[in-house]
Amino acid sequence: MSAPPTLQIREANAHLAAVHRRAAELEARLDAAERTVHAQAERLARHDQQLRSALDELGRAKDREISALQEQLLTTEATVHSLQAAVNQRDELIRQLQPRAKLLQDICQRRPPLAALLAALAEAERLGPLPDSVPGHLLPGGPGPPLANSTEEEEDEDHLQPAVFGTTV
Repeated sequence: MSAPPTLQIREANAHLAAVHRRAAELEARLDAAERTVHAQAERLARHDQQLRSALDELGRAKDREISALQEQLLTTEATVHSLQAAVNQRDELIRQLQPRAKLLQDICQRRPPLAALLAALAEAERLGPLPDSVPGHLLPGGPGPPLANSTEEEEDEDHLQPAVFGTTV
């Protein structure tokens, strides 16, 4: 075999140099890409950690809010029970007062006739007692003579003072 011509050797050397430069360039790009990927991975890891921390804090905040709402629910339920008891107490009081209210309504309805009766009694009291009647002389429209079967008690009653109307109001 014969030695390759110099031109071929130079071309082969130039080609090898170009391949070597291309390999160096690709290795540099690969190193840059690896650094970029590594930096992105670190940023993603930090971002992931921040998101995990934020999620943990949201979970704690949710738990605090649930606890506060449960406490509020218990307080509200206690208030509802208290108010329901008060309503039941008032319903019982109303039930007890209804007969009295009906009685007061009846009294109010009967008040005008009662007032007229009291006025008539006051007028009778103002007129005073009947004048002493002379025995044997009866007042016109007055009571008749004693009945034949009267007893001594009734005769004693005739000697009593005449009746006087009075009021207790």
